[in-house]
Amino acid sequence: MKIVIIGGGFAGINLAKELVNQPQIQVTLVDKNNYNFFPPLIYQVATAFLEPSSISYPFRKFFAGKKNLSFRLGELLSVSPAEKKITLSNGELEYDYLVFATGAETSYFGMENVMKNAIPMKTLNDAIVMRNTLLKNLEKAAICKDMRKRRKLLTIVVAGGGPTGVEVSGMFAEMRKNILLKEYPELDTSASNVYLVDGGDALLAPMSKESQKDTLEALTKLGVVVKLNTKVVDYVDDTVVFENGETIKTRNLIWAAGVSAKIFEGIPKESYGRGRRMATDEFNKVNGVDHIYAIGDTAITAGDKNFPDGHPQVAQVAIQQGLNLAKNFKAMIANKPLKPFAYNDKGSMAIIGKAKAVVDLPSPKWHFKGFFAWIIWLFIHLISLITYRNRLNTFWNWMVAYFAKDQSLRMIIRPDKKTQN
Repeated sequence: MKIVIIGGGFAGINLAKELVNQPQIQVTLVDKNNYNFFPPLIYQVATAFLEPSSISYPFRKFFAGKKNLSFRLGELLSVSPAEKKITLSNGELEYDYLVFATGAETSYFGMENVMKNAIPMKTLNDAIVMRNTLLKNLEKAAICKDMRKRRKLLTIVVAGGGPTGVEVSGMFAEMRKNILLKEYPELDTSASNVYLVDGGDALLAPMSKESQKDTLEALTKLGVVVKLNTKVVDYVDDTVVFENGETIKTRNLIWAAGVSAKIFEGIPKESYGRGRRMATDEFNKVNGVDHIYAIGDTAITAGDKNFPDGHPQVAQVAIQQGLNLAKNFKAMIANKPLKPFAYNDKGSMAIIGKAKAVVDLPSPKWHFKGFFAWIIWLFIHLISLITYRNRLNTFWNWMVAYFAKDQSLRMIIRPDKKTQN
């Protein structure tokens, strides 16, 4: 059985891992990057509290010695379901079963200027670009004599009140408090503000009321200006424009406000559901095509009575769908019945700052905040990293940051344009 997996995120890598050493199954994982990375900690790379290698690992290194797993670097261009073939940016592959685990991409809700000028927070490349942009703006502010221009360079607007928006705005507020005055004595930090804006009436909308309230209070104490019921409608001439007519002057609009799945040539339009996600049955088979499956953020799966409108686009859904599909492929080989996917909600959490976090557990319905919730957050994220090396590196960096209230990773490193293809 030749299985081709498109995408090596949470869903794809867990599917591949579960199929290791299956003699009747040959797996090829295709990704446009040669590494797996851990999206929940992207913001810590972007704010220079972790190095990129702490949250990433090469696919070929991970697959080494696993005889039935192989990796192909390439980008999917089209699918031919009738021929059971895909076309990549560098060739073609045939399959018996094709699995889409392509995740989601940043959605700008049709706002062209926001797409062109805002800083996204979705990929490792985004994180490195964001880190370089923010550090360069700090250096510009340090020599800027015009107070209005300096304020624009130092002001940060984070759009999106989900976990990423909360976590990155809390991190910026703590950097402003603990780092800027020490390393940039020429800056007056009263000229800087951190804004967190969201179109809804609460932060962390899917979480409990207690978590929403605790998060708002903690961010406010850190000095973050939270603006709810405030939708961004444009970003032009270094000005964020809101639906209510308000504006904020800034060179730093960080976009963590929404995601959407991707459309692929060869997959019929009727196979897509809400948010451009591929509509699948309870076994993750894509509707309207044969031998094609979708898992993770790119799929909207029917048949789970607890989630009639589809599952949330979170890591645990992707991981569990990858593991369940792997078991079903094994069942196909053994001519055993398939198991429909049912999501086991293990809870949700968000970190706000040093020793500050919120955690909601569904059964029993427990809510934690503060230091204990922070420890839970650290533990869960550490064990979720793909290798022991990633876990040790990340743990060491976190301990340094905790005791020193700082990190020494703020280098502006960017590729020479001459070497880029």
